[in-house]
Amino acid sequence: MSTTAAVAAVDLGATSGRVILGGLVDGRLRLRHAARFPNQPVRLHDGDRAGLHWNITELHRCLTAGLAQALQGEDDVVSIGVDSWAVDYALLRDGRMLGVPYHYRDERTNAGVAAVHGQVGPEELYARNGLQHLPFNTVFQLAADRAAGDLDVADRALLIPDLIAYWLTGHQVAETTNASTTGLLDARTRQWDTALMEELGIPAGLLAPVVLPGTRIGALLPGVAAELGAASDLPVTAVGSHDTASAVVAVPTREDSAAFISSGTWSLVGVELDSPVLTPESRAANFTNEGGVDGRVRYLKNVSGLWLLTESMRTWEGPGGTDAQRSSDLAVLLAEAAAVARSVPVFDATDDRFTAPGDMPARITAWCREHDVEPPRTRAEVVRSILESLAVAYATTIEQAERLSGRTIRTVHIVGGGSQNALLCQLTADRTGCTVHAGPVEATAIGNVLVQLRAAGIVSGTLESLRDLVARSFEPVRYVPRALSPTRGT
Repeated sequence: MSTTAAVAAVDLGATSGRVILGGLVDGRLRLRHAARFPNQPVRLHDGDRAGLHWNITELHRCLTAGLAQALQGEDDVVSIGVDSWAVDYALLRDGRMLGVPYHYRDERTNAGVAAVHGQVGPEELYARNGLQHLPFNTVFQLAADRAAGDLDVADRALLIPDLIAYWLTGHQVAETTNASTTGLLDARTRQWDTALMEELGIPAGLLAPVVLPGTRIGALLPGVAAELGAASDLPVTAVGSHDTASAVVAVPTREDSAAFISSGTWSLVGVELDSPVLTPESRAANFTNEGGVDGRVRYLKNVSGLWLLTESMRTWEGPGGTDAQRSSDLAVLLAEAAAVARSVPVFDATDDRFTAPGDMPARITAWCREHDVEPPRTRAEVVRSILESLAVAYATTIEQAERLSGRTIRTVHIVGGGSQNALLCQLTADRTGCTVHAGPVEATAIGNVLVQLRAAGIVSGTLESLRDLVARSFEPVRYVPRALSPTRGT
């Protein structure tokens, strides 16, 4: 990999996972992709309905095989770190998983929302946890588990990256950036709100002790080390285990006037602050205060992302489509979408109807008809409509973030997979009136790697110093607004 020590980043996304080695070469950060694998949910019969679950055992098999492949012939790997999507978890008893973890898009949480709000109103809940209301937040999922009786037998709940770390090391922890997405972490103290848990009937001991990014969780279990071909003392290090927390570490800027968009299955749009914003206005705008690395606050809103595109492609291709074919067809459609001359509809990309898997083009058509808007007529127009709608949602969210946080935004950094979508980046520049800097693509893995390298003493300094390293290592693509919109979000 390099002439210096390296670390292994396990980055688990909602549609795929990867194992990436990272280290310094001639003072710059370099990555090597060791493995990539799909992450496909499964439907299982849960009593009288088909529940949506993560295929967590297959995911674990793939990531351990990926780690073994990454470590083969590498004698200089000094740490492993794991990040993933937020909110989802496994229930355990005596260290054994009790069932297959639910997918956050499963419909079971509606009753959990009602149960929580019946005990603690939305205003009080926001004042305590600072979280955007999303029906799949962990607190609502746990309320659904409580109603089903599942918490009567469980003695631990581990979020997905903490579960993987437990299977690797035997140690149970809750890394703070991901813990902050549960709705059960105090927004000010960043410790578990045990009083809230008591009010909601959630056992206080159910959640593991909170640890900060950079904490050494533990060495690999002997059997795991042997399976991976790794040194017996190779540690697993807590990183920003919520993938967005790691991605924000890799936003290459020091400017207070910059907003970020972590663009993937979801788009996380916001700014980084030193303290949470817990005002009634912030709650009404549905902004969230999530934990960041080094005690920062990721003040943002979840907006639908490239999920709208991938679900549209699945609908058009049918069940026989492959990821490779989907990528090829999307490249053609993006070129056609850029050439669309007629006006396309801008729909509300945050509408709840677009959350569940299904026929996105049909849902977009239904939304348009309900709002007396002419629907897109061709596949290229659907794609252009999706990207225009996302860009408008980004612009609206950034304008809200400015007003609520007191920041003035002049530049926007798009990181993650969406940074490769040139049309989306240009439309975002046009709609926001801000210069857009796109990249790095592998921001989540980079942030994961950087926290590990710092914990190992290979790099040092503040978060800003880490971002300087990113800026020296990866050149962003710059998009300038073609015309300033008279009003953002229109």
